[in-house]
Amino acid sequence: MTDERLPQLRASDADRERVAEILRDALAEGRLDMAEFDERFDATYQARTYGELERITADLPAGAPAPPSLRKEPAAGGAVDAVGPVTAWPERIRPDVQGSTSGVGIMGGFERKGRWTIGRRFTAICCMGGGELDLREANFAAPEVEISVFALMGGVNVIVPPGVEVETRGLGIMGGFDSREDGTPGEPGAPRVIVTGVALMGGVGVERKLPKEERLRLKAERREEQLRLRSGRREERRRLRDERRGRRELE
Repeated sequence: MTDERLPQLRASDADRERVAEILRDALAEGRLDMAEFDERFDATYQARTYGELERITADLPAGAPAPPSLRKEPAAGGAVDAVGPVTAWPERIRPDVQGSTSGVGIMGGFERKGRWTIGRRFTAICCMGGGELDLREANFAAPEVEISVFALMGGVNVIVPPGVEVETRGLGIMGGFDSREDGTPGEPGAPRVIVTGVALMGGVGVERKLPKEERLRLKAERREEQLRLRSGRREERRRLRDERRGRRELE
């Protein structure tokens, strides 16, 4: 990723806190009056990107927020994914289980989701119908599984969890194979999924999603963090106004 992309990157809560600290210092040093501080303080917590944060402090010393690290560093004591501990992949690779090996949807559909085991080779056939293979909670009959798809005027959607490497080798004829997830490195010990086949006037999609429980957990944590920050901002405004009022009375 190039430096030109940095202004469009999403800012984190920690980035907004760093900018808020710059604004507090500027208020204490007399560089901003209370009205300017309030305006910029509110804008800080509404900012979504690094570019928006940079504009808020562009005329202040040390005004630019620190650029983000574009590498994912492992945490001390073990590798950690961006959203939590690494999945226990060895427990989910089950060579002792044959697993499900096929799905057919003809003028209809099929789905495999939840707790299930995908076989070493899975064949999906869809004719004027659709199918969904959700691997987020699935076990794998081998470290490498191959999904062979034939889609005629229909489609198959494959959902993989973070950490799983995907390779797409399919052929689209008046249709297409989604290869956007190709090239994303897998986690150590994670299975590898190969998607092959033919899509004739149909399509095969591959997307990466978090498991439902993980999404709900992150949503709850985010809600709690927003409530905490909102409460902290109110307390901070009250404290700063009291300090300014006290200074005026002393003057």
